[in-house]
Amino acid sequence: MSRIETIDKANWDAFVSSPVAFLMIGKSDCGNCATWTEELNAELADASTWSDVRFGKLLVDTPGLGFFKKANPWLADVEVLPFNVLYKDGKIVKKWPGGGYARLDNRLEGITTA
Repeated sequence: MSRIETIDKANWDAFVSSPVAFLMIGKSDCGNCATWTEELNAELADASTWSDVRFGKLLVDTPGLGFFKKANPWLADVEVLPFNVLYKDGKIVKKWPGGGYARLDNRLEGITTA
């Protein structure tokens, strides 16, 4: 079972208000997004890996996500997918393009030990 939640309007508020949450933003036809999802799922297969962090994925081409686009005007400037956002207590603390678990792991270390 995947630990990556599908994020939508119904669970958005609870997700971002978690103590630490990682959001991957992608599109349904993005090959790099699918590859990053597979890599992340493999790394998270061990339930103890970042067990205190919520992981989510939001596909921007899914209907009904106008709320997200309005609440996050910076999304209009995103040119590379996948795009990643780390939230801590409801606030964005890191944003970066591309995949790579080592990069995510490093960023999580930085915000959870700060």
